[in-house]
Amino acid sequence: MLSWQQQTTVANNRSARASVVVHPNAEAMSEAGSDEFDDERSKLGEYEGDRNEAGERHGVGKALLPNGDVYQGQYERGKRQGEGTYRFKDGSRYVGDYYQNLKHGQGTFYYPDGSKYEGSWVEDLRQGHGVYTYPNGDTYDGEWLHHVRHGQGTYHYYETGSKYKGSWVNGKMESAGEFIHPNHRYMGNFVNNNPYGPGKYVFDSGCEQHGEFHHAEQDVAEGEWGELASTAIVTWIPKCVTGLTLWTPGKDTSAGEKETAPAKEEAESQPA
Repeated sequence: MLSWQQQTTVANNRSARASVVVHPNAEAMSEAGSDEFDDERSKLGEYEGDRNEAGERHGVGKALLPNGDVYQGQYERGKRQGEGTYRFKDGSRYVGDYYQNLKHGQGTFYYPDGSKYEGSWVEDLRQGHGVYTYPNGDTYDGEWLHHVRHGQGTYHYYETGSKYKGSWVNGKMESAGEFIHPNHRYMGNFVNNNPYGPGKYVFDSGCEQHGEFHHAEQDVAEGEWGELASTAIVTWIPKCVTGLTLWTPGKDTSAGEKETAPAKEEAESQPA
């Protein structure tokens, strides 16, 4: 069997690239908007559309901002509120709900690098359920909190067809989850994007290999300030092979073995 590093080299490399997409400075700049320019009192920008009795932007209108951004949609008492489309001069675009000038509700953001997020927003941040499609074709479908993957979700690797399904904490695979490959899967606990502790490989042939992953730190190179950088070496320690079981992360392997016994006894009691 290939080691965990060999099985997931391509997937982890693509995940590393994808994680950069999730938190780039350019993305944050694109989403920031141009509220500082969109101020009637400063007499900056051009606006065509409805106004209320107080002269505030109210209803449906279109604003051309001094930096080249364009917003077209609903306003309420001078602020973007309701449905609208905001086009940034860098080519990115947001289509969806606004509240008090902030992306809030359901909306889709198209990023300059070709990636796309479609889902829930809370005060300008990805939060709730959403689907992010990355430039390389990878997708994440699940929960978000404060702009990062957090909660339950599935990350699909486009190139390999593999996917991780399980828990995320602050953008990383954490706690119970399963890594699903074309002809087998791994079920267990994860720490900092790597499997850790007891787990099992489940093969399509109808058998399982139980064991556990051990971590060891290894110094790999000096950092900018002379300190040693380290990386986790993940090693799989096999224990036994069984038939299919109902074992789940958190139980020991012996419990999983015992669950196969009733099924075997029942089969032996049946007439030939």
